Amino acid sequence: MRKLALNDEILLKIEKPARYIGGEVNSVMKDPEKVDIRFAMCFPEVYEIGMSHLGLQILYDMFNQRNDTWCERVFSPWVDLDQMMRNEKIPLFTLESQDPVKNFDFLGITLQFEMCYTNILQVLDLSGIPLHSLDRTVCDPFVIGGGPCAYNPEPLADFFDLFYIGDGEVVYDRLLDTYKEWKKSRVPQGASRREFLEMAAEIEGIYVPSFYDTCYKEDGTILSFAPNNPHAKEKIRRLAAADMARTTYPLKPVVPFIKVTQDRAVLEIQRGCIRGCRFCQAGMVYRPARPRNLDMLKETARAMLKNTGHEEITLSSLSSSDYTELKEIVEFLMEEFQDEGVNISLPSLRIDAFSLDVMSKIQDVRKSSLTFAPEAGTQRMRDVINKGLTEEEILTGAGQAFAGGWTKVKLYFMLGLPTETEEDMKEIAVLSDKVARKYYEIPKDQRNGKCQITASSSFFVPKPCTPFQWASMCRAEEYVRRAGIVQEAMRSQLNRKSLKYNWHTAELTVLEGFFARGDRRTGAVLEEAYRLGCLYDSWNEYFQYDLWMQAFRHTGIDLDFYNLRVRTEEEIFPWDFIDCGVTKQFLRREWERAMCAQATENCREKCSGCGAASYKGGVCYESKN
Repeated sequence: MRKLALNDEILLKIEKPARYIGGEVNSVMKDPEKVDIRFAMCFPEVYEIGMSHLGLQILYDMFNQRNDTWCERVFSPWVDLDQMMRNEKIPLFTLESQDPVKNFDFLGITLQFEMCYTNILQVLDLSGIPLHSLDRTVCDPFVIGGGPCAYNPEPLADFFDLFYIGDGEVVYDRLLDTYKEWKKSRVPQGASRREFLEMAAEIEGIYVPSFYDTCYKEDGTILSFAPNNPHAKEKIRRLAAADMARTTYPLKPVVPFIKVTQDRAVLEIQRGCIRGCRFCQAGMVYRPARPRNLDMLKETARAMLKNTGHEEITLSSLSSSDYTELKEIVEFLMEEFQDEGVNISLPSLRIDAFSLDVMSKIQDVRKSSLTFAPEAGTQRMRDVINKGLTEEEILTGAGQAFAGGWTKVKLYFMLGLPTETEEDMKEIAVLSDKVARKYYEIPKDQRNGKCQITASSSFFVPKPCTPFQWASMCRAEEYVRRAGIVQEAMRSQLNRKSLKYNWHTAELTVLEGFFARGDRRTGAVLEEAYRLGCLYDSWNEYFQYDLWMQAFRHTGIDLDFYNLRVRTEEEIFPWDFIDCGVTKQFLRREWERAMCAQATENCREKCSGCGAASYKGGVCYESKN
């Protein structure tokens, strides 16, 4: 029987002890003496969020298919246990074996969101692993990061030994094989950490930050970024799995003991997106759009639902409506599981007749709400961001939804976008009201009570590897002012009683933008904020903006330098050494088209020559198959 790392006294004192005991259905147990590699897979957030992440489940399954590797899970301890572990000097441990993370060969950390960065330092600190990679010895695990935020790894460069850029299915096996080779030579020949990192740096898609130097100009921008080690490549090319039918997928995902954020089976129907929204990093760096094979999806769905007992399955992608066999997979799931009460969830749908028809088949329309993302209130702004959605399509779709029985609609918008005017802000309220009017066009005797239109605004954050990477941001006060303009406009609308408006935390947005485009110097702010007590920053109740501002003062880093200025065409970005698949020339061309409010066709309508065809797969090659 396993011995738990936390005794009963502690487990009885903390919230949700099931977060830390492991032993869930489908979790993998192995003999640590019979494996060559122990890999601690970390999502630096609370268990309920980390266990909802598909990428972690995919890599966990893939690694554990290897007989020589045992992959285990670890998450950030919640604030109650964090303090107890520090007081009792309990090292951070994995769920499966309950062994200290410090004893593992690798600590792999998912970089999903910039405001989880202090949690990364928490994980290292509680594990007893030196925060800075240069302070680690052969007794410490290699700390590797991957995920969306790895497309600008520089704010975290001092804390990681290496980064994996791109789809995990492509070269992780080669990296683990390389580690085994190095490990065999370590004892007899005294091989150093540096030697393994040099071997890893030879692998495509692997970035070792200590092998690169940055020089700066007097104005604070980057003068040069270059390798300082002969094994390091000048450009790191993003890894992309060209054929999604050949990649591994978890047929037995781990089933949590407690309710998690996404408490259901998740079926990824495609990776990438054809749309080209200019603010969307995922839509750029996951190009080309690569659908999964229908037969593979059917078999995977059968296996997952059988092996988990889940009563709901989500069809996951960046734009589900663009999966060409969506109707077929939905009809299969409905027919296959009609007697088992399995619900089907379809996020990321466009507001069109086809999507609404699909939704009407799988949802109880009286209980559910529909979510649409117009992103902007005016057509000009939707053309600036290349949303590819007209007001007519939005209102027609809303009308069809109301006629189909829906009464609740959520509308997502973004404030602070490049070229935004006060008219654009006010038109968010006008468009929301027009949507409500479509409901009241239905004869009164055919309505299901009142409608509820909930409009939500997030604030624009320029992301690396997007056409908007050159854009400036606003200060927090300006974001709040713009939200106030929208809120006031909502109050003046005819159907104001049917309208509800809320917005994201502006201060959080400002920090997200700072780290999204930060260079290596910004890591000092992160470390100081953690030292001052910042943790779980994405949770409003624990977000301490005043401590972050104190960290900026202590380090002398100028927040405005990173957020407020428009970048020049010639400027070297901290992430320019990464070949993300789409070329910088394409991104600049899209930036210039945005400034002229010119839309660009989606990838199925016309190829824009973004560069992603070099991966020889997906939508770029559909017509050739």
